[in-house]
Amino acid sequence: MTKLQKNGPAPQLEPTPALHAETTVLHGSYRCDPATLATTVPIYLSNAYAFESIDHASDVFDLRREGRTYSRLMNPTTDIFEQRVAALEGGVAALATSSGQAAIMLAILNIAVCGDNIVSSAHLYGGTINLLASTFQRLGIETRFVDPSDPERFREASDHRTRCWFAEGLPNPKLSPFPIVEVGAIAHEVGMPLIIDNTLTPLISHPLKLGAHVTVQSTSKYICGHGTTIGGIIVDGGTFDWAAYPERFPLMTRPDISHGNILWLDAARGLPGPYGASPFLLKMRNTLMRDFGPCPSPFASFLCIQGLETLPLRMPRHCSNARQLADYLKAHPGVVDVTYPAFGGTVDRHRAVQNMGDHGGPMIVFDIAGGIEAGGRFIERLRLAYHVSNIGDARTLATHPASTTHASVPREARLAAGVCDGTIRISVGLEHIDDIIADIGQALGGA
Repeated sequence: MTKLQKNGPAPQLEPTPALHAETTVLHGSYRCDPATLATTVPIYLSNAYAFESIDHASDVFDLRREGRTYSRLMNPTTDIFEQRVAALEGGVAALATSSGQAAIMLAILNIAVCGDNIVSSAHLYGGTINLLASTFQRLGIETRFVDPSDPERFREASDHRTRCWFAEGLPNPKLSPFPIVEVGAIAHEVGMPLIIDNTLTPLISHPLKLGAHVTVQSTSKYICGHGTTIGGIIVDGGTFDWAAYPERFPLMTRPDISHGNILWLDAARGLPGPYGASPFLLKMRNTLMRDFGPCPSPFASFLCIQGLETLPLRMPRHCSNARQLADYLKAHPGVVDVTYPAFGGTVDRHRAVQNMGDHGGPMIVFDIAGGIEAGGRFIERLRLAYHVSNIGDARTLATHPASTTHASVPREARLAAGVCDGTIRISVGLEHIDDIIADIGQALGGA
């Protein structure tokens, strides 16, 4: 493999915004509707937007002027959602998508083509493993999976055709915190964008401040918070210098024939606001979103805005309940093993604090003896917790990954992701902790 070149000192991030997170999710980028003075962000159910003149239309389409053309690319409701999440994550801009899987797909395809490769942590959600190992492989993009316990493996697995490094900040369902700081430092040293999936830890973890360059999320989970809609989002931290590596990132630095030979870095400099703050997302919005069309509906964006407004109240409760349930499971004789970030070895505990502070995370994974049959019996005995394949709901959700989310994943990859035959994943909800423990306890009694 061709060795990657070193870079200079890490750039300093912009100062923290004046508003606290609790205020940003309620007031960020919107005060009231100028026409009606409505204080709730309206749902703009419009697919097209009028132009003032032929010149105005031409300037907007050719990106000489900021404006809207079609709701596949931008929508006023979605704009507010994007700006609030960008502010919450500490990024310069965001792009909402129709799902978390769409967010991952666009983030990688924005810089990788047939013949390129990416290096990814092996600790991933089953659907993401399939996307990277199977679907991307058919597109000619190789994924090199590495064990993230040694951050240097990312460097070792990379060559001159590597376009990014990818990982989940808190892997689902392995729950072993990813070394964002360590891998981020290596990524900066060699000039490689680090993309972190922050689905499980919005608000309580800030990967862009820890060394990541881009984050993706399934907003269907904790941001929405109530299991009512599907969505995703990509946030650009604005700290990666694409111009410094023109040979490695030709899609970002060379004329783009799919958009009139535009130079994305130059085009972004000419636009104000969030659309011009990120050439990475400007390109994505006007090529991949334009061509593939995985945009959220305005109503989905509205629901995610509603969820975002209570996220600072919900996440601490999710984490507090999870810690108490983890303590209970750790002492239960019917439980073989409990995986919870605060219970890991010295390194995992350090990374948990590094990534999430005092919050231990909102999920628990535990193993019971008896394999798939015992796992099935446990699930069927639950009375309060729902048996679904989702996470991040206000309600407690239970999953048996070996028979659901990771059923199509090869056994070796499944084990690497932390899924054994008797593994149970619990997305701990907002119910009273005594009721959650009572339900889990009675289900374990028959496991």
